[in-house]
Amino acid sequence: MKITDVDVFRMSTPVHKTAGTNWMFVRITTDTGDYGWGEASTQYKDAGVAAEIGEFAKYLEGKDPFQIEHIWTSLYRRVTWTGGAVSMSAISGIDLALNDLKAKALGIPVYELIGGKVRDDIRAYANGWFDPTEDDGLGSGALTVDDFARRSAELVADGWRAMKFYPFAGPQVIDPERMERGVEMVKAVRESVGGSVEVAVDVRGRLDIWSARRIAPMIEKYNVAWLEEPILWDNVDALAALARDINIPISTGEQMYNRWDFRPLLESHAASVIQPDICHAGGITELRKIASAAEMHYVSVAPHNSNGPLSTVASLHLDMAIPNAFMQEIFVSFLKAYEAVLTEMIPISDGRATVPEGPGWGTEIDVDALEKFPPCEYVTVESEPYLAF
Repeated sequence: MKITDVDVFRMSTPVHKTAGTNWMFVRITTDTGDYGWGEASTQYKDAGVAAEIGEFAKYLEGKDPFQIEHIWTSLYRRVTWTGGAVSMSAISGIDLALNDLKAKALGIPVYELIGGKVRDDIRAYANGWFDPTEDDGLGSGALTVDDFARRSAELVADGWRAMKFYPFAGPQVIDPERMERGVEMVKAVRESVGGSVEVAVDVRGRLDIWSARRIAPMIEKYNVAWLEEPILWDNVDALAALARDINIPISTGEQMYNRWDFRPLLESHAASVIQPDICHAGGITELRKIASAAEMHYVSVAPHNSNGPLSTVASLHLDMAIPNAFMQEIFVSFLKAYEAVLTEMIPISDGRATVPEGPGWGTEIDVDALEKFPPCEYVTVESEPYLAF
């Protein structure tokens, strides 16, 4: 069995904070007709990732698709200027497709390929539940404290037992008015959902360390599950100093791209939960290794997942196979789009998720369905949601 073709497909995403971006899928086919699907979605960088996959495809042609570790190491070690978002996302999409291909050829699910199940399902936490959509009709100007309280209560009524949202926005040095509004949002959501539902706060680097130190004690009493990226991710020493000063667990990692990036984070005990992204940090092969390193430091893994349907499915296969999986992020605003392009939908019920039954991922992309979602155009920086620093 030899690789013959590497194809890239793109689809526009549902609206989320901006006019949208694209999801990117990779299909690798062999001379026997066997094929596998992966995803390499990188918000607002899909042109660069597609070009990188095209370059890697020249190397992949004629290779044995079962030699996943050798291919991964070759793509990472044997090229100049490796690493970073574009190269690692391209590697991720290829790795995911190869794991799907191999597992399907062997007639087993991917989780069996990487060690077998340690659980049958996992608690999922809802993201994307607070954005304006055609269904809720909130509108961008209607995201008040009361709106967050109402929508979070609706999530609980739908069976979700964990959620995350972004109460602190704007420039990093926070003023008292923004601080008060953010704290009020956390309070309102906690009171709306009750004490038994996990509520996490994602800051996405929107604070400096001084502001984060001020805010953490104010929201601690609302039993925050974790404080995600309270400051920018690229100074581990500063993050570790903050972690020692506050009582809320810190999570981070969505913008780290391999096990070497995660090493100083783990060694400094800067985070209680890490969030590697299966589409950005080397695919399921690399995330398995990152999870093992985290386990040695008694750190939990909650895979970051703001991408497309295969990202979610692949993350769930990882969750099934690692002992230190904590929760799985799922964008509820994306679920209709997932269902539209997957041949088998992801099973989600009562706030828990698992993988579709069957070999490989248990599902794949319906290529014909992609025609309903032509790729969208965007302007780098201007189209992206995080403009104030």
